[in-house]
Amino acid sequence: MSLIYLGIVFIVIIVLLAFRRPLYQAISGGLLAIVLLYHMPLAAIFTQAVHVFTDWSLFSILVSLYLITFLQRMLEARSQIKLAQEDLNGLFHNRRINVSGAALFIGLLPSAAAMILCGDIVKDTTDGYLEPKEQAFVTSWFRHIPESSLPTYSSVLLMASLSSVRLGSFIPGMIVPVLTLFALGYFPCLAHLPKDPGTSRSQNRLRDMRNLFLHLWTLLLILVLILAFGISVVPAVAISIVAGIAVYRFRVPELLSMFRSAFEVKLLLNTFLVLVLKEFIEYSGVLEELSDILSVLPIPAYLIFGILFLLGGIISGASGIIALGTPIAFAALEGGMPLMVFLMCMAHAASQISPTHVCLVVASDYFHITLGELIRRTIPVALAFCILMVGYYNLLLMLGF
Repeated sequence: MSLIYLGIVFIVIIVLLAFRRPLYQAISGGLLAIVLLYHMPLAAIFTQAVHVFTDWSLFSILVSLYLITFLQRMLEARSQIKLAQEDLNGLFHNRRINVSGAALFIGLLPSAAAMILCGDIVKDTTDGYLEPKEQAFVTSWFRHIPESSLPTYSSVLLMASLSSVRLGSFIPGMIVPVLTLFALGYFPCLAHLPKDPGTSRSQNRLRDMRNLFLHLWTLLLILVLILAFGISVVPAVAISIVAGIAVYRFRVPELLSMFRSAFEVKLLLNTFLVLVLKEFIEYSGVLEELSDILSVLPIPAYLIFGILFLLGGIISGASGIIALGTPIAFAALEGGMPLMVFLMCMAHAASQISPTHVCLVVASDYFHITLGELIRRTIPVALAFCILMVGYYNLLLMLGF
């Protein structure tokens, strides 16, 4: 019955989005449906909502969203993103590389707010060639490719810890999935774009490379702080902001204006409600029931867990299903690198079509489309990826990994 109730909750959200209601109204409708169907007491409602602010792993998403937006305002004020795009044009003189390369690079930042920076470049490069729905898909799809395999993301670290699979074997195993993700996004959307970015060819690519570094040093600094020094996202972005203020010599009136404009109420409210929805779903305990139902299906065990990670990831996001399903999967099956790669691929595909995925909210808001439009555009590609990864998992087993 819990699964039926959950289906009703998602139907409520989908119907409201279909009627072009704002995302905060659709998510609020879903929250109300959960409260009524699961008979959540008032104390539980309050506790789960407040948990978004008391759990730093959740609240830091809101803080990082604000800080990255603030950093974006700084870069816009000094035209750094636009200049970096010109540097990419000079280096490669290829519109397709500008779009995919910039999105992949920014995807190294483990923050939902990085979607805004990625969206800036995708929009500037593809306006007139891609519709907003396609632009949102390209931004989301390519920006998240690094998230499937890099240990800078909590989902990868969590599964590695729970499965006891070494990252040294997992990361090479993800080379084929990463290339597959790139191909699935590139050929349908970017292959038909004109290569010529409409600018003159560079006469000094070494200078362009140096200028690209100079124009994106604030982002590179964040990456170095995270990867080399293990600093979390919020302090890393804060350090970059302070350094940027000093280097670009921002004046107090400029900073005050950016402090105000970076506080985007709609974006922060939508993100907060999605986080609360995730908390309410976890409170319902529906993931445990989903696991019990799938366990009686007459299909191979690895497919059962693949479906569990796909459906559970759509419901709760990648981290939730990884925390729940990984210990069960590695206890029931012979684990190792192939199983971790397969389950991570399922969880990653699920996260690209999950209404609880904050990044999708940011992308849909940025390109002024509905969350439903972005998810519908992504579903066929995500399912194709899952099917291909079933074959890849069996190939790894055949090769003796």
